[in-house]
Amino acid sequence: MKEQLESIQAEALDKIAEADERKQLQDIKVAYLGKKGSLTSVLRGMGKLSKEERPVVGEIANRVRETITAALDEKDEKLEKEEMEEQLEAEAIDISLPGRPVPDGGAHLLTSIVEEIEDLFIGMGFEVREGPEVETDYFNFEALNLPKNHPARDMQDTFYITNELLMRTHTSPVQARTMKANEQNKPVKMICPGKVYRRDTDDATHSHQFTQIEGLYVDTDVRMSDLKGILDKFAKKMFGADREIRLRPSFFPFTEPSVEMDISCKVCNGEGCSVCKQTGWIEILGGGMVHPNVLEMAGYDPEKYSGFAFGMGPERIAMLKYGINDIRQFYLNDKRFLKQYHKA
Repeated sequence: MKEQLESIQAEALDKIAEADERKQLQDIKVAYLGKKGSLTSVLRGMGKLSKEERPVVGEIANRVRETITAALDEKDEKLEKEEMEEQLEAEAIDISLPGRPVPDGGAHLLTSIVEEIEDLFIGMGFEVREGPEVETDYFNFEALNLPKNHPARDMQDTFYITNELLMRTHTSPVQARTMKANEQNKPVKMICPGKVYRRDTDDATHSHQFTQIEGLYVDTDVRMSDLKGILDKFAKKMFGADREIRLRPSFFPFTEPSVEMDISCKVCNGEGCSVCKQTGWIEILGGGMVHPNVLEMAGYDPEKYSGFAFGMGPERIAMLKYGINDIRQFYLNDKRFLKQYHKA
């Protein structure tokens, strides 16, 4: 039996040395050390041995098992290492190759325009304020000198939710809210950008949802000349230092007197072309001196305080500045269009 055990050991070690796959090692382990393996079969015959032979053979059998097990573990570790090296070599990354560029996003054109306007007015001492898009009839109309059944309400075809709730038609309610909340009648100098909503048919120049930025300055001794100076600086910043402005009389219920502002056409430099309809001027925004009724409803004494207000549409400004002829382009999310105005 001793010779059998030594023969099994030698045979197993030879097969282990020849194995070149880890699966082969598992098969060898089962063939020699498993329940039906060669070593196990030999050990089952130990019952026929004398009491003196059993300890000797048992010791040899244990040594054979330990030797085969150690050889299997050593070879398995070696093959695992070789497999890992092969895998690393096969999956090697050439770090000298240039990486794949990841396209970066950017602000939407309207967002960029709004931020540019905000930066300009913040630099002139204005604050940026916000307000609700679902507004009350009072703040959207009545607090702005548009009482019930006022004919000027027809100028702003409104999305009503209830008789007293609506989607705001302009951002002027933020001005009314800000003044009314200012119980100490401190000076107010603010702009309020945001979305507004009107029941309009979408086409190249109209949208049922669009953006507005309105400005307000209320203090003692605020004059129309202050408004003109602010708007002149705005026009030159947005459209170029050579832009000229003109103010034309107009009507808005919440300002008196009211004006509309034109800028000189940058295409023809005021000489007249198809863009400006041969006038040399392009309308850009409206404004005026805050109506005394609006001041009074907000808690300001119109005999002591005065102010100016103005409103503009960032879509229109962007269209004029970049030569865009369809307002719907801003809302289609067409990357081909948006990429043209992406600022790195």
